[in-house]
Amino acid sequence: MKACGRVFKYGDNVDTDVIIPARYLNSSDPAELATHCMEDIDKGFVNKVHKGDIIVAEKNFGCGSSREHAPIAIKAAGVSCVIAETFARIFYRNAINIGLPIIECPEASKGIEAGDEVEIDFDSGMIYNRTKGTSFQGQAFPEFMQKIIKAEGLINYINQA
Repeated sequence: MKACGRVFKYGDNVDTDVIIPARYLNSSDPAELATHCMEDIDKGFVNKVHKGDIIVAEKNFGCGSSREHAPIAIKAAGVSCVIAETFARIFYRNAINIGLPIIECPEASKGIEAGDEVEIDFDSGMIYNRTKGTSFQGQAFPEFMQKIIKAEGLINYINQA
């Protein structure tokens, strides 16, 4: 499984309130949530993001409230993967549960810039910065997590069994 896209770059402590502001939590519709994704940290995100694009952040991505809406909004906006130095524990779990690939890789977090074209091989955990010609070894997903992501989330995976 692979992903390839243009990078949107953010810093430390991107919390769930800026990923999907609380004022939009009256909806659980992924398409509706996507229209407000990242708007409190990057007003133009929803107008610039394309299917397959990638978010790269620094430490503690997804901190704050334990809302499942945050990874749902990111995935529904078309983002194929989030790479960060570290993730908040509950965001990490929610992302996998809804089938959003995420990879912890401090070196990639520091070596990838906004606008870079990046390719990710989820089977090996390799991250290739096609713009700069560099590569980084991220944490590969265990086989069972790859199955959950390929099924588009834990519920779909369980229903397929």
